[in-house]
Amino acid sequence: MAITAAMVKELRDSTGAGMMDAKKALTETDGDMEAAVDWLRTKGLAKAAKKSGRTAAEGLVGVAVEGGRGVAIELNSETDFVAKNDQFQKLVGDVATTALGTADIEALKAADLGGKPVETAITDAIATIGENMTLRRMAAVEGQNVVAYVHNAAAPGMGKIGVLVAFSGDDEGLARQVAMHVAAADPRPQALNEDALDPAIVEKERQVQIDIARESGKPEQVIEKMIEGRMKKFLAEITLLNQAFVVNPDLTVAQAAKEGGIEITGYVRLEVGEGIEKKQEDFAAEVAKAAQG
Repeated sequence: MAITAAMVKELRDSTGAGMMDAKKALTETDGDMEAAVDWLRTKGLAKAAKKSGRTAAEGLVGVAVEGGRGVAIELNSETDFVAKNDQFQKLVGDVATTALGTADIEALKAADLGGKPVETAITDAIATIGENMTLRRMAAVEGQNVVAYVHNAAAPGMGKIGVLVAFSGDDEGLARQVAMHVAAADPRPQALNEDALDPAIVEKERQVQIDIARESGKPEQVIEKMIEGRMKKFLAEITLLNQAFVVNPDLTVAQAAKEGGIEITGYVRLEVGEGIEKKQEDFAAEVAKAAQG
């Protein structure tokens, strides 16, 4: 029986198995969908389906640098305990290294890792480790030079926050200090400079400041100066090059870089679980519910 792409998709959706595993299961069972599900179960490849609904908000960010290119990937797990698992850490490192040769996350999921697509390797790990996992994000930066910094490192090249900084010049130590700044800065930089900032963010803040200023009841010409000053402060706070350098707050990041003979040309910052709504567990309620049952 001919195995169609629609059949493979249906089996993948119902079991959570990888594409190649689903295709093999259908081939082995001559297209019998129920038999294919059982085949996957016997191989331990359908376990992922039961776990796919769980929130994966823990995990690790892995970074890798090669020449003038650096990549950061976020591989999520359900618990921080799994993030300390040697098998999980090896997977994070392997996926980050594989990412060096890909353009985006979709290409990364399809890229070869040990003879199978990265997506399948993750599905296999879900089945053996027993937790849902998600390859959530990938980001890359390129430049004359790239340095990486990992905050709260769990192992070399991976941790809770991963930062890459692209720069021109020779002072790698200073560039690494800038990477540490990116990890620690509050507020977090949202763009390298004003030109790279999303215009919608600027316009939204400008409108907020206009509304605030008009509430004061001051003359329009005074309001305009108030807005100008507040917007300048806002832009300085959220653009990396204009932020006060954490190592020497008397200088901006751009000034510190210039004094050190380097130019910061790009950066990436990924933090585990950023933007994921974590389910809040009420342990007392769980116990009470179990007691009633």
